[in-house]
Amino acid sequence: PFCSSRNQITSVKVDKFSLTLIPDTGMRLSIEVDLGIASAPSATKEMRLSILADLHVEMNPEGNLELVTSDCKPTLEEVQSTEEMDRSAPHKSSASDVDKQINIEKICLEVSKLLLFPNERLMSLAAPFPITPSCQVQYLPLAAPMYSEQGIIISLQTTFQVAGTVIPLPVSPVPFSMPETASSSPSHLILAFSEHFYTSLFSALEESGALNVSLVSSLTTATLAERITQMGSLFQEDLPVVLQAVTRSSPHVVLEEDKAIVKLFLTAQIGAGSSLFQSFLSVNVDVTARLHLSVADTRMIISVAAIEDIELSLASSDVGPVLAALLEELFLPTIREEVPAQINVVLRQGVFLPHIASFTYTDVNITIHKDYVLIPCNLQLEAKTG
Repeated sequence: PFCSSRNQITSVKVDKFSLTLIPDTGMRLSIEVDLGIASAPSATKEMRLSILADLHVEMNPEGNLELVTSDCKPTLEEVQSTEEMDRSAPHKSSASDVDKQINIEKICLEVSKLLLFPNERLMSLAAPFPITPSCQVQYLPLAAPMYSEQGIIISLQTTFQVAGTVIPLPVSPVPFSMPETASSSPSHLILAFSEHFYTSLFSALEESGALNVSLVSSLTTATLAERITQMGSLFQEDLPVVLQAVTRSSPHVVLEEDKAIVKLFLTAQIGAGSSLFQSFLSVNVDVTARLHLSVADTRMIISVAAIEDIELSLASSDVGPVLAALLEELFLPTIREEVPAQINVVLRQGVFLPHIASFTYTDVNITIHKDYVLIPCNLQLEAKTG
């Protein structure tokens, strides 16, 4: 597309294609191409086309990140082709020679076309991703990236949607930025998540009702009546005892070195009845559980690894006073087993990490620190199928 009507490109060989980070500015794209140009049936010249283009990422009016060129400088040199002369010593053609042999003005337009594909992918960064059928997460750029000697820093704001509506989240106590210790990593990419991110995630799950669980106990109303005498008059038949647990206040996540803890605050209505549930006890349940974090493809897999502590306290009773020790004896085994299992079912699909379409993460290493989580990883372009 660069040739005049009297010249024809017969060969193209890309010798160099590099992208260099320019601190505080952006990036520099460098391309060197050897061209064979036929100006007559028996006359061919070898030319070297060099392109230097300055690139940077900015936020467009739609709030998406966009890769743009701020400067483009193409130069064309003729490579001396006689056998007696050193072919590695190019000399620059005059302006008139250049205009005759190649259309320089079109080159920068073609360079800008190279950015169409990465810009399509950058738009996918801000797409909403599902967590559960009714809950989504979205990562929105806060500003244009910053460039340093260590790399490019992109700040994202996380929003959560429940049934398509963005929900208000707990206010972060302090602004979060990339920890300085992350700059020494050799990985392509480092993701940093604040403690507030994980608390907000569980708050969104609470808002969507995903943390409300129904636990079936091994107890029945008859066996329970043996320990709580007033139970006998409530039910005429022997029915399974069920615990219907709902959140009574927002969950909270605490990050320490090599340790992530979630604290859940539930109220369990304990009762029975197949068609009409009849509650006879209301128990406050405070659960402290350790979380396990891993990454699969572009998803962070979060699971409850172990229960560290459970506190039960009687909130109300229709069957008279019940001692705390008896509550623990009767209901603690069910809560200890079923609460982690049901929360893990909710989280089984994982939480999508910020990512660009067509790329996946490899060589992932998660480290948990006080107040934040670091995820160094490498980028891998997914193979096209079909």
